[in-house]
Amino acid sequence: MYSIASTYTTTCSVLHSKFSDTANHIFTTSSLSQCFNKLNLQWRFRKPNLCKYPQLVLVYNKLNGRPKHINLEAADKSASYSANFTDSLRLLEWPKLCEAVAAFAGTQLGKEALKDQMCSLHLSPEQSEALLSETDAGFELLKYSGSTFDFSGLNAVEAKSAIDRLGRGFVIDGKEALAIAALLQFCDGLQDMLKASLKEDAEWYTRFMPLSQMLNEMVINQALVRTILQIVDEEGLVKDDASSDLKQARNQVRKVEQRLYQLLNSILLNHRDENYSQEISYIDGRWCIRSDMEGASDFQGLLLWSGSGVEKYLEPVSAVPLNDELAQARALVSKAEFEALADLTERVLPQLDDIKFLLISVVQLDVIMSRAKYSMAFGGTRPILVITDADGFSTSQLSDAEDHQHNTDGNVSGDNGEDWLLHLRKLYHPLLLQRHHEKIQKIKQKINSTASQLRRARPHERSFSSRERIENHLKFLESKVASLEANHPIPVDILVRRKTKVLIITGPNTGGKTATIKTVGLAALMAKCGLYLLAAEPVKIPFFDSVFADIGDEQSLSQSLSTFSGHLQQIKGIRAQSTGHSLVLLDEVGAGTNPLEGAALGISLLESFADSGSLLTIATTHQGELKTLKYSNDRFENACVEFDEENLRPTYKLLWGIPGRSNAISIAERLGLPTHILDNAQQLYGKDSAEINKVIIDLENAKQAFQEDLLATEYYLKKDKSSA
Repeated sequence: MYSIASTYTTTCSVLHSKFSDTANHIFTTSSLSQCFNKLNLQWRFRKPNLCKYPQLVLVYNKLNGRPKHINLEAADKSASYSANFTDSLRLLEWPKLCEAVAAFAGTQLGKEALKDQMCSLHLSPEQSEALLSETDAGFELLKYSGSTFDFSGLNAVEAKSAIDRLGRGFVIDGKEALAIAALLQFCDGLQDMLKASLKEDAEWYTRFMPLSQMLNEMVINQALVRTILQIVDEEGLVKDDASSDLKQARNQVRKVEQRLYQLLNSILLNHRDENYSQEISYIDGRWCIRSDMEGASDFQGLLLWSGSGVEKYLEPVSAVPLNDELAQARALVSKAEFEALADLTERVLPQLDDIKFLLISVVQLDVIMSRAKYSMAFGGTRPILVITDADGFSTSQLSDAEDHQHNTDGNVSGDNGEDWLLHLRKLYHPLLLQRHHEKIQKIKQKINSTASQLRRARPHERSFSSRERIENHLKFLESKVASLEANHPIPVDILVRRKTKVLIITGPNTGGKTATIKTVGLAALMAKCGLYLLAAEPVKIPFFDSVFADIGDEQSLSQSLSTFSGHLQQIKGIRAQSTGHSLVLLDEVGAGTNPLEGAALGISLLESFADSGSLLTIATTHQGELKTLKYSNDRFENACVEFDEENLRPTYKLLWGIPGRSNAISIAERLGLPTHILDNAQQLYGKDSAEINKVIIDLENAKQAFQEDLLATEYYLKKDKSSA
């Protein structure tokens, strides 16, 4: 039998203090795998069921997989791959998105585990689909529970500390015991919810899979919960009724403290001096009198402490025996508290394995529910994840998600019968959408605060001008919200045919080209790690083994490289590491050098990626020669960002099948540049180029007219269906 109380000595209070220090150990690891290590899980009792929880399998394999030897050449290649991939994630702002999703976690362990999972992107297609299935279950659970799933009552860090100390043979403290009770109660509530849902409809069990199986296998000892709550209170303090010895010792402390108070109070009354301040105080475990009297006091006492000036703390000689008696009584209290907690530890210890499993399950559930909460909060759509060969042809569809997605044409192979490699309509950049929501929420909070202030203000308490000022401020805030809602982030349509290997996006600066390729890159990563995509149904995206990006104009100062050389160095690494299943994103390819040489190099690079360098490459450019690749190679496709010439600003919409055109001369004309300068520029630009621009304008107008007709047709078709 586990026994600690039997070794208790008179130094109990010191030992107990040390144990309390150990309790302050906080679990701060950044990975779920370290969570397993810290919990010292052996998984003897759960090994057969690991296959039911895909993410736990990944962590278990990670913990137990040990290479027999190190291949230095492979290690160098892996380091190079990791550097290129990590740099790409930074350029895409993936860490910021990880933080945004982790904000939906309810526990600190869940936040850290989620960020670790989202940064562990070396997954197989089956593993990514398993993560999406978990998110599906979380989504269903949120819908059943009314979009709320509260982890706030849990202290996972404290529960982790308790498990860690139990494993090392230490006595748990009251707060740790309370955290274990809260963990058991939370899991019991989950099981009750599952049972209630099954009474309503047995199909919920299937909808919640694999979470329903995880919840069903939780072992919860209700008797242990009752035992813990009998011994510790809601603050984690040991109750008086935990033992008769503790109750007697605390009663003795209260009696001695009362006698001390009466003694000190009588001293104050007998030596009162209105010229000085004196009061009963407590310092270093001793009751005493604080005084600011100059010189010697009127009573004999021991100086415990003196501050700046004349302030001093005196323990009257007559109070010394009672303070000593109080210290002894408190030592007995500490001894009794320790014995009660030691006895509680003995009762908890046999349940340690089950408690470990509960904590890991709850942390994993927090991770899954965070992905589901994020997906629901921003109106995400479940992606159809497709495995493709190097030519973009589907080899398998990992789920039947397509059966649950409906659109006007009823088929994700979509518009005009085209089979799409990438079908993402109304796709939002997640970080831009999040920032937009945060701005609106922040102003709405100010509106609520201002409205509350206005309601509390009564006419006789505030002047008319003051009320008018508050009302005007409220109107200003409301108009600001209306303005933000009217200027909602603009989504893009990404429709890439399966035969397309390279997509070239052209158009003016600040037109949204870079934001577009970042949005596609983030969408690929989101689908891979089990998140829904912020796009309209249906959503189809291939499984990309990696996403590589070269974005921005950063210089490599550490290697003394220019902007152009820095880009080439990055692209060289990407070309070496990308495979026929990778997504490659290149911003302003061929820029930063002589335009003719840059265009030639850009064409050669893109043709190289089209041949064998990636499943899909998306590049932005200002190089006019790159726009012509589509007309000589059917593996290339063009798109451009639309520009509003009337208002001289981009619309941030993509036009497909059309190369971008130059707007410099037309913008200069609208801005009033002298006619002779414009005429000279037009002559230098060339008649042929002007005619090409005119053709592009006609194509843009035709495309816009077609889209308007298409929308009108869809509207009337829907109207006919609803009236039928």
